[in-house]
Amino acid sequence: MKTSNILNEVIKGKKINKDEFLYLYKYGDLLEIAQAANKVRDSLVFKDKITFVVDRNINYTNICSCRCKFCAFYCDKSDSSAYVIEKNELFAKIEEAIELGASQLMIQGGLNDNLKIDYFEDMFKSIKSKFDITIHSLSAPEIFYIANISNLTINETLQRLKKAGLDSLPGGGAEILHDEIRNKISPNKINTNEWLDVMKKAHHLGMKSTATMMIGSVENIHHRLYHLEKIRQLQEETGGFRAFIVWTYQPGNNDLRGSKVTSIEYLRFLALSRLYLNNITHIQGSWVTQGKKIGQLSIHFGADDLGSIMIEENVVRSAGVAYKMDKQEMIELIKATGKVPAIRDTEYKIKQLF
Repeated sequence: MKTSNILNEVIKGKKINKDEFLYLYKYGDLLEIAQAANKVRDSLVFKDKITFVVDRNINYTNICSCRCKFCAFYCDKSDSSAYVIEKNELFAKIEEAIELGASQLMIQGGLNDNLKIDYFEDMFKSIKSKFDITIHSLSAPEIFYIANISNLTINETLQRLKKAGLDSLPGGGAEILHDEIRNKISPNKINTNEWLDVMKKAHHLGMKSTATMMIGSVENIHHRLYHLEKIRQLQEETGGFRAFIVWTYQPGNNDLRGSKVTSIEYLRFLALSRLYLNNITHIQGSWVTQGKKIGQLSIHFGADDLGSIMIEENVVRSAGVAYKMDKQEMIELIKATGKVPAIRDTEYKIKQLF
């Protein structure tokens, strides 16, 4: 088995198998893998453009029953810092985001048993009545939890939320889609099949979503590959994933501790994800967890999108990481790679070129 032979076949459109993936991960030349990832990207998307979105990540509550070991954001109801966002604060945040050019809201929060489906229906309806903006919100664990405490099925929950104004789902709460790892780092969160089932049902209702993976906690490459295979299989069935985002575990201020994934490890895995998930059009580079320079490098490792400029972000910041970027910085960062910066919307339609 040779690196060049595997990569040449992948570039031609062949679906890489598990053994080939593992061989490339262990023995493949990093730059050859990167070049192949770029070629696969260029065959799927506009080869001269790198996109980003302007949005705001709003956390409606930090009260959460999950208590994931890797999370530094959650708190209990009795904590002095516990909150549920007030509508006037929510609307002020949205107004500010729109003034800054936002086209999308990512509204997420903890699993709070006081917030049943009527809370979210009211929130989304009120947002849509006041603002022309896409609601790309609520992760699979949130959907599952809302359904459970509201005595509804997943389908009923999704249908009601969609009717209220929910447009699409972010891929949060996936971490590693392997129950051996989930039982260690997030034992109170939904399992692998439940996460996949929420996404499958959303896709069948016409709601697109993204998929994510958190690497660097206690998993190994076989767990990661299992996750990739589950995502690829569901995409083959539904075609509902718009993008895949791999981000790195941040060991600060939580119960799990550990150390950070190196930038080289992140870039290698990002490129291999592009090769393995050749049925998902968009692969996002994570400057939010890796920093601006590695985010910039991800463009040379198969990424076609750099996500959001993050007008607001609280979960990663709670772990002690606080990279920030404004629109002009993002534009200059992309231009420095020789690519054309482009603002997109949630559906990855280009809104503006620079």
